[in-house]
Amino acid sequence: MNVLDFAVMSTEGLRERKFRFALNLVGILIGCAAVTGLISMSQGMKTSIVDDISIFGATTVQVYPTLGGDEAFTSLDWRDLNRLRSIAGVEAAAPVQAGRYGRYDYRGMTYSNEVVGVDENYFMVHGGENDVEDGKLLTHSDGAAALLGYNVWNPDDEARYGVGDRLRIRSTVDGDEVEFTVRVVGTLKKTSGMTGAGVDDYIIMHLGYFEQVFDTQGRYVAVDLKAETIDDVEGIKQTLDEDFDNLGYQSMDMIMEEVNMITGTINAVLGGIAGLSLIVAGVGIINTMTVSVMERTKEIGTLKAIGAKNMDILGLFMTAALITGVIGGVIGALFGFTISYVISRFTAIPSASSPSLGVLIVGFAMVTCVISGLHPAWRASKLNPVEALRHE
Repeated sequence: MNVLDFAVMSTEGLRERKFRFALNLVGILIGCAAVTGLISMSQGMKTSIVDDISIFGATTVQVYPTLGGDEAFTSLDWRDLNRLRSIAGVEAAAPVQAGRYGRYDYRGMTYSNEVVGVDENYFMVHGGENDVEDGKLLTHSDGAAALLGYNVWNPDDEARYGVGDRLRIRSTVDGDEVEFTVRVVGTLKKTSGMTGAGVDDYIIMHLGYFEQVFDTQGRYVAVDLKAETIDDVEGIKQTLDEDFDNLGYQSMDMIMEEVNMITGTINAVLGGIAGLSLIVAGVGIINTMTVSVMERTKEIGTLKAIGAKNMDILGLFMTAALITGVIGGVIGALFGFTISYVISRFTAIPSASSPSLGVLIVGFAMVTCVISGLHPAWRASKLNPVEALRHE
């Protein structure tokens, strides 16, 4: 028999047993949909995290204090900034202040967002020109000015503020409420914000005015360093280890290592859970094909009596299993992509679907069905034709 004969006879056999075939198909479909959906969501999550981290920059090293207790050890000052700036291979150093919140009113409702203080060096370290939706970045000459993150100026696609508007902000400083006004000089584009690394929810003020309002006395929560080249990053980290006490740091390669470890664990757990459903489906296929062999014993004997070889019988049953895998895999992959897309539309978790993942899932389903059907097909091929013809 040729391939076409196998396909025709296997299809006819499956059509005669529609209900049993449908049960096998549902089992494979559910397993493939689970695997596809979970992998799509986890890959989308990883892509979003990587996009957030890319804001950090491959040549950026963020330095921060690591000891608690005394105020002198919980923040950095201008002396630390100058020492860090003088490290060999550092092109720019940007002090950062954060952790303060401002409240403001819009149409009778009060909103609160984190206020961050940076100077013009921050945009040299991280870039930023491509992140501006309208207006400009903060410069040295800006005083009471601010950049607004996407969720501040345009929440729910409602453009509340634009360049030139003034925002009156209230905050608490040392137990007293202060009120100040900033002029909006720029609005920022939306980031994915999965890790909180994005600036969507920030009101970004110039550091000088931030220090004046919040009385931070020239102290910073972090200093972001920009290396002249990627090769200089390791040298900067080595200098920090050797010459600076009580300071921690992180770079993009360190963050990516942690991200890969976390997402790898997530993928392993999710893949194991989804894989169990395919194992269950495989057991169902073994059971169904075993029953099918028993039901078709006389038919197998007839085929052997008219010249069919053992490999022909084996190929006949394996083709039926392969067809089940192809159909179940294709429908399951499409269903999984649909589920992940719907979930991503209603949650903050993005989805990452790709043709290569679909092909992988279909291939996985085919392999599962072939392996599951191998033993029943082998038993069918080994039936004695005389005994098979006597079977009732």
